[in-house]
Amino acid sequence: MDISVVVPLFNEAESLPDLYSWIVRVMKEHNFTYEIIFVSDGSTDESWNIIENFSKEDANVHGIKFRRNYGKSPALFCGFRKAQGDVVITMDADLQDSPDELPELYRMITEDGYDLVSGYKQKRYDPLSKTLPTKLFNATARKVSGIKNLHDFNCGLKAYRRDVVKNIEVYGEMHRYIPWLAKNAGFDKIAEKVVQHQARKFGQTKFGGWNRFFNGYLDLLSLWFLNSFGLKPMHVFGFLGSLMFIFGFIAVLVVGGVKLVAICQNVPAPLVTNSPYFYIALTMMILGTQLFVAGFLGELISRNAEGRNNYQIEKEM
Repeated sequence: MDISVVVPLFNEAESLPDLYSWIVRVMKEHNFTYEIIFVSDGSTDESWNIIENFSKEDANVHGIKFRRNYGKSPALFCGFRKAQGDVVITMDADLQDSPDELPELYRMITEDGYDLVSGYKQKRYDPLSKTLPTKLFNATARKVSGIKNLHDFNCGLKAYRRDVVKNIEVYGEMHRYIPWLAKNAGFDKIAEKVVQHQARKFGQTKFGGWNRFFNGYLDLLSLWFLNSFGLKPMHVFGFLGSLMFIFGFIAVLVVGGVKLVAICQNVPAPLVTNSPYFYIALTMMILGTQLFVAGFLGELISRNAEGRNNYQIEKEM
């Protein structure tokens, strides 16, 4: 099979017939063998009934229905697990992504040898409440991930070599960082393609701009930490804890030394507990000990966690 098109959706009944017809027309024009996988993420409208009708009339259409709304990342994860095409292409169901982009995305994967091609909506038709957070988010994601050539990490229109989607785990709301997940799994041939962005034809966007902005930064911080220290938590917690404990201990020695010198010189010395530095030192020692213990416990958990040796092996003899 040439292409698997994975379409996560939530209450997009109005746009589904047009999207389906458009995808089928493009596939037939280019003689692709294909499948379309619609993932209804807890839709409460007629989306699932429409998908069922597509499947009855067309053997190339498959569907996954969630009992409730889990989010885009779980929808993509299940779609990736089901996909069988050599190239897997994701797109949103709101008709803002153009299926006319599919042939060129397929060519870039199969002929140019890229592992992942991400769309770049250079000209957008979204409101400012969505575009401004997106620009700030993408600038930060480029800096943290080291993938300098991507301008739109969260574009729903992406193409993947099948090996990529079978070897990454998209969870939570990590769909925003699939290029980084792919890079961490060893798939670093990542490219970008400027794609056409169309104004929404039906309904309103299902994603709030600023809410997505703040959640995106929290996810970015989580991914950075897990990527840097997820398998070696002692390296960060143990180091910080030891550093704080040492500084606190030195401060206690200094406070105690001042008291001892005063006693030896028969000079009235204030109580150690009257010095604010004593409490600062004591707090640093306690926090340092807690951080060290947290790192130790994290190390124990990571060493006994399932999948701790789940390394990505490209070939094996």
